Amino acid sequence: MASLDSISSTGAASGVKARPGVLARLIRNKSALIGGSIVLVFVLMAILAPVLPLADPFKSNFLAIRKPPSELYWFGTDELGRDQVSRLFYGAQASLLAGIVSVLIAVAIGLPFGLLAGWYGGWIDIVISRVTEALLACPFLILAIAFAAVLGPSLTNAMIAIGLSAVPIFIRLIRGQVMSVKAEDFVEGARAVGARDLRLMFRHVLPNTLSPIVVQSTLFMAQAIILEAALSFLGLGQQPPAPSWGQMLNVAKNFMEQAPWMSVAPGICIFLAVLGFNLLGDGLRDALDPKEN
Repeated sequence: MASLDSISSTGAASGVKARPGVLARLIRNKSALIGGSIVLVFVLMAILAPVLPLADPFKSNFLAIRKPPSELYWFGTDELGRDQVSRLFYGAQASLLAGIVSVLIAVAIGLPFGLLAGWYGGWIDIVISRVTEALLACPFLILAIAFAAVLGPSLTNAMIAIGLSAVPIFIRLIRGQVMSVKAEDFVEGARAVGARDLRLMFRHVLPNTLSPIVVQSTLFMAQAIILEAALSFLGLGQQPPAPSWGQMLNVAKNFMEQAPWMSVAPGICIFLAVLGFNLLGDGLRDALDPKEN
């Protein structure tokens, strides 16, 4: 009988390697590292905004209206003489908050409906699926604008509108994952030993659907940041004088010839934040995919 050492050496010689963990695969993914670093920068901007010695983002300075970038004002000032750097830092709070809260709303509503539709099927699935398809037929941005217009202009209502608009996406995703997992042998085995529906759904099925939900949530945060900026640009999101990247672009469009720098910084912030979450989401998808590596 071969010893454990000989078996181990044989396995090593045959090139068998232990499957790396999720964190190891995530660290090894360059796109995920770049995206995570970008997201971390914006998170730190939002957290440290009240701590850093920044200018008051609400205080007007009529002696420094639309000043170009300089040593004193790195990104210039706006139409009321407010420092652009300070407003960018505080605007990161609105954008990240919109992304996080809207995702939580979408998952909180979409998860139970998707779980019910995928598990029970039948008329429950038919009703939920038809309503979901009807909502998905409406363009995402139009649906968010409609919800925001009904609820009223504010950052809170914008977050609710974005979250409600994303509910059909998560219902469809979770439904498909539940239908796939419930057909697995381990679920049938648990049912055979007497496990009830609630235990099967929450103990065996739901944990095995979390990976795609996490990935979709990360990717949707990028969309939520764009939507929050769009709603603020249209006057349906963050209200002045509170800073928001979309609101800063809305003001900057009126001074494109006199002060083009007013639109550059918030535009770059939106672009980088969306890029960061997209790269991070792609990296998470590769790291959480059991077929990888």
